[in-house]
Amino acid sequence: MIFGVIVEFAVGLLCIVLGIVLWKKQKVSLVHDYHYRNVKIEDIPAYTRLLGIGLILIGVGICVTGIVNLFESSFWWIPILIGFVAGLLVMNRAQKKYNGSWFS
Repeated sequence: MIFGVIVEFAVGLLCIVLGIVLWKKQKVSLVHDYHYRNVKIEDIPAYTRLLGIGLILIGVGICVTGIVNLFESSFWWIPILIGFVAGLLVMNRAQKKYNGSWFS
């Protein structure tokens, strides 16, 4: 059980760190090239901001899941579901607005 919590927390922190790097450093190269092929150069800061926020939301959901697993193992899916859906919605908005679709 404790190993699973450590893994969840590590994966969540990795997602948070990658989201911060994507957002603050505007490292669009962390994403597959077909995801940003149609993004204009002037839209890259806004695009990476939204993708970074989405990835941070997913990471926070994973970290909270690890914390919840320490105390109550039957409700582990609630924070990861909320974080994943919220992060995916933000990332979907960025993809639709700046790239046109997920795979263009």
